[in-house]
Amino acid sequence: MENRLRIKTILMEKPLGRELCVQGWLKSKRDSKGLSFLDLTDGSTLAGLQVIAPESLPNYATEITRLSTGCSVSARGTLVASPAKGQEVELQSSEITVYGWAPPETYPLQKKRHSFEFLRSIAHLRARTNSLGAVARVRSRLSWAIHLFFQQRGFFQVHTPIITTSDCEGAGEMFAVTALDLEKIPRAGGGAVDYSQDFFGRPASLTVSGQLEAEAYALALGNVYTFGPTFRAENSNTSRHLAEFWMLEPEMAFCDLEGDMNLAEELLKFLISDCLENRAEDMDLFSRFVDKDLLKRLDNVLRHDFVRISYSEAIRQLEKSGRSFTFPIAWGVDLQSEHERYLAETLFGRPVIVTDYPETIKPFYMRLNDDGKTVAAMDILFPGIGEIIGGSQREERLEQLLARMEAAHIPLENYQWYLDLRRYGTVPHAGFGLGFERIIQFVTGMGNIRDVIAFPRTPGSAILA
Repeated sequence: MENRLRIKTILMEKPLGRELCVQGWLKSKRDSKGLSFLDLTDGSTLAGLQVIAPESLPNYATEITRLSTGCSVSARGTLVASPAKGQEVELQSSEITVYGWAPPETYPLQKKRHSFEFLRSIAHLRARTNSLGAVARVRSRLSWAIHLFFQQRGFFQVHTPIITTSDCEGAGEMFAVTALDLEKIPRAGGGAVDYSQDFFGRPASLTVSGQLEAEAYALALGNVYTFGPTFRAENSNTSRHLAEFWMLEPEMAFCDLEGDMNLAEELLKFLISDCLENRAEDMDLFSRFVDKDLLKRLDNVLRHDFVRISYSEAIRQLEKSGRSFTFPIAWGVDLQSEHERYLAETLFGRPVIVTDYPETIKPFYMRLNDDGKTVAAMDILFPGIGEIIGGSQREERLEQLLARMEAAHIPLENYQWYLDLRRYGTVPHAGFGLGFERIIQFVTGMGNIRDVIAFPRTPGSAILA
């Protein structure tokens, strides 16, 4: 529409005296003698624009006086300096069109504080609130910053498949994909499902990771990254887990564990800095109303190098702590969230990179170290979050990879293409995975991961949208 400007642009540029058209949703309305004050938002920024609606408008008595929170309108008029405190400009309207009503008797978002738990029950409307609208804008900025970071460094984006026949983690926690009639499942000999009659002619699932496919392209293009949705069929109802989430996974040829850690640390600091610079208004909201220590914690990450310790040293430090952990500590067990947070929050007070985990608790693709007991793996632990990145140098040696896969009972017939990468022109290479929602949680201070994704998918919950 001609002369239409987004509110963010209006508040930044302040084109006084210009005829403008703004469109958005009503945050609040205050009536005074002979006019109404409309607080209008269009989602482009946290702040709204005040629109002055005089009673001389032809639809003032019939429509303007009936407006309430949530109604959608178009306002045309002249931008002028505002005499009111807390705002520099306002729109003196000459025409207001009502697009849609939001009856206050049924509209669930009134001008008051709503709990995040309540807002999860109306996920289709919650982005209209200050806090969840800010989360959406920060999420969008972080997504853009990811692409900016890797494109500036010569990486190529690869779109890896959502439907796969390979289980990257070897955990078996995958959602099956099938076109079979579940009421009439075809059976083969012995009663097993006859997948030859299914769409792909074999079992298929939603991906848990795009890593293996990204490795194939790293061994052709050098440095690549994949960024998209991944799925885990884990019956986990925690504030840190989702059944559908987004993963960023770079893979670098001719790279070892040291280079992997360096890139990961650089990435995390870049994302935080970019968000603080480009979403300052939203970050201020989070620091005032969600987590008062947020900006201090983010600054702490930016100012310090990440601590780097081996898994063995981490176990020693946990044993020395004198803490009574819910999950016992012993060399060979995987670190739990309570252990990770103790290291990052209590012991060091900043991000920690733990390296060289026992090979028995890590996936088959991680490179075996010379000690024959550990792998060249790394996990980055953040205060308040725990693990935010997991990565490793990949096993580029065919014989060692075959031995790891056979020991883990990985069906080799499904991974011949992956083994080919070691047969033909293999090179040292490394990569990592960043849970996108985890970094959003850390940057915003939001306590529950279900509040940093538009429509969360969790066990027993896939109703909205």
